[in-house]
Amino acid sequence: MNNSLLLKSVRPTGGGSVDILIINGKIAQIGPSIKPPEPHTDQIEGENALVVPGFVDAHTHLDKTFLGLPWQPHTAGPTIREKVDNERRLLRTLNLDTKTQSEKQARLHLSKGTTHVRTHVDVGAEQGLSHFEGVLATREAFAGLLDMQIVAFPQQGMITNPGTAELMEEAVRLGADFVGGIDPSVIERDPVCHLDTVFAIAERTGVGVDIHLHEPGELGAFSVDLICERTAALSMTGKVTIGHAFCLGMVDDARLTGLLDQLAVNDISIMTHAPGAVAFPPVSKLAAAGVRICSGSDGIRDAWNPYGNADMLERAMILSYRNNFRRDDELERMLDICTFGGASVMGADDYGLKVGCAADLVLLDGETLAEAIVTRSPRRLVLKAGRTVADNGDCVV
Repeated sequence: MNNSLLLKSVRPTGGGSVDILIINGKIAQIGPSIKPPEPHTDQIEGENALVVPGFVDAHTHLDKTFLGLPWQPHTAGPTIREKVDNERRLLRTLNLDTKTQSEKQARLHLSKGTTHVRTHVDVGAEQGLSHFEGVLATREAFAGLLDMQIVAFPQQGMITNPGTAELMEEAVRLGADFVGGIDPSVIERDPVCHLDTVFAIAERTGVGVDIHLHEPGELGAFSVDLICERTAALSMTGKVTIGHAFCLGMVDDARLTGLLDQLAVNDISIMTHAPGAVAFPPVSKLAAAGVRICSGSDGIRDAWNPYGNADMLERAMILSYRNNFRRDDELERMLDICTFGGASVMGADDYGLKVGCAADLVLLDGETLAEAIVTRSPRRLVLKAGRTVADNGDCVV
């Protein structure tokens, strides 16, 4: 088996043209005019393409996508509760095969250059562990092709759905990497009990926490306070993520400063996908406060919205557009959220473009990274641990 690959004439993050030698799935050398170490080393001519590390989708829902199914008109009401109830009705009707659907989305991720995914998977009294089992099978099928973390997610609530907390803990014991939560006040009507339950499962099982928080304004800020308190009390620094956190874009500056100080001290990361119709965390202020930021596709073609294509390069453009960023350096910082930011949150220690890093690489057309973001450049080549997983936009595994 040939364990070496030489990428010729590529430009890491838009810099000067170099070669990249990959051996046994790792970056072994970066520099000009590298000679193949062995006569049978495969070589790929990059033609001065941009090269970036694989994209990181740190928040999606593999188990509920409608990809490949007949078009489903969007029928949900505007509130979170209405969306949850509408999804519940639709999933009963469609009877999705979770393994099949999650595999479709996994291949879409690879075709767009994403090499790392964190997916929330519904666990509850109604569906039991069926969604989790389907996605777990997909993770096993894509081992070595797509790094996948699973969050056991109580979409319909835990306290309001007896038996869900026990199923959540069972999912973690069977292989889920995180225990999730959702809107402790709006969905559960009992924020203390909900968060106590989530963090108790995490403490018993030794996993992290990743909580959906759509709650607005001061109500959401109160939930952030409670999450920070529990993170500190249980010494879970660096193991907690809050997804969406719309409230951070709604409170006044004084309240925001206090919240950001708490998040930074407890190393609680924030996921934002820059939604279209609601306030969202001000990424510049979060970054200045030292809060880690990641992004994701959220739902892709599902009961919550008809949008989504798993393209994290497009997500960097959306982040830039929604934050009114225009300069090249600002756009590049949004791409950094969709690459290194997500990798940091997912704990991908061997991620990057340095010698010794995993050869998870994406080749893009474009003169600069900013141009690639604005034009959503086609993915010319996607490598996972030095193996081609997508070629000219097509998944090949």
